[in-house]
Amino acid sequence: MIYRNATLADIPQIEELQKKYHVSFISEEDKKDGFVTTLFDDALLGEIIGTEDGIALACDGEQVVAYAMAASWQYWSKWPLFQHMIADLEHVTYLGQQLTTENSYQYGPVCIDKAYRGQGVLQELFLFSARQMHKRYPILITFINQANPRSFAAHTRKVGLDVIKTFSFNGNHYYELGYETAKAVSASDVSEETDR
Repeated sequence: MIYRNATLADIPQIEELQKKYHVSFISEEDKKDGFVTTLFDDALLGEIIGTEDGIALACDGEQVVAYAMAASWQYWSKWPLFQHMIADLEHVTYLGQQLTTENSYQYGPVCIDKAYRGQGVLQELFLFSARQMHKRYPILITFINQANPRSFAAHTRKVGLDVIKTFSFNGNHYYELGYETAKAVSASDVSEETDR
């Protein structure tokens, strides 16, 4: 498996993967295995790739099999849910720090092709993404819909996100989670030592 940052040439495959697992296209039966809720068009994907270098990919050869998005709060501020989260940052403390748009960023959505789940792709993709963002931010923040227990279990058990709080927005209920990006760098150092 190859882990790398997305380029503009990857947009068609990213769009294909997100549509395959988007809440409006996925069957009710498959929703229990996880889903994504935001559809990103060419322009939004181009912006997050071009201005944020913010999409990490897992590729099996030339095929994109998973992606994880990560970007500044400024990028996410177009959407009402993120506007709500940004306004709330001043009321949230994590790792002994009050959160700000300068010391934190928003991670997700994440989408992994069903054929590649349960094989460690999430952990490696998450660590790759967090290492990239560690260069700019010490704290990762994300949210998971409480109606998506598979994603919650994967991110708390497999990659070690901490639940900071719960919140509600527009009739939906969410967990807000955090992670110290320096831990991803440490995990990388440990795996490199083990490989030697």
